[in-house]
Amino acid sequence: MAGLNGPSRSISSYRGRPLIINVWASWCGPCRAEAASLERLAWSEAGSRYVVIGISIDDDRGAALKWLRHSNATVSHYIDSRLTLERMLGASTVPLTVLVDSRGRVVARFSGAREWDSVESIDSIERAFARAAGPAPAR
Repeated sequence: MAGLNGPSRSISSYRGRPLIINVWASWCGPCRAEAASLERLAWSEAGSRYVVIGISIDDDRGAALKWLRHSNATVSHYIDSRLTLERMLGASTVPLTVLVDSRGRVVARFSGAREWDSVESIDSIERAFARAAGPAPAR
């Protein structure tokens, strides 16, 4: 993944920690509206259990960078100019938020903007990861 506000990185390098991937575009009003709540989630106690990243599907790297500077983004953002991740994640519309477990499996997809640091959204995230984990193995 080509880094926007940090170095480039392989998506597989995140394996081992639950991942919240937000797919966005600088021209997308709902994407812009939910950006601050993703930042608050990432820096909250609940969010500290996950890695939150953003993936821009902008064709224009400059537009994506301009929006990130305007939003004061601190979480890592990447650009998917070849649409590889967009296709892999099934992002036919934005915003799309995808939850990936520590083994690299997609466990949930949420279309549309949300207040990600709300109690309801945090509960949805935790339930999705808990369902994916399944029951504890018998000893």
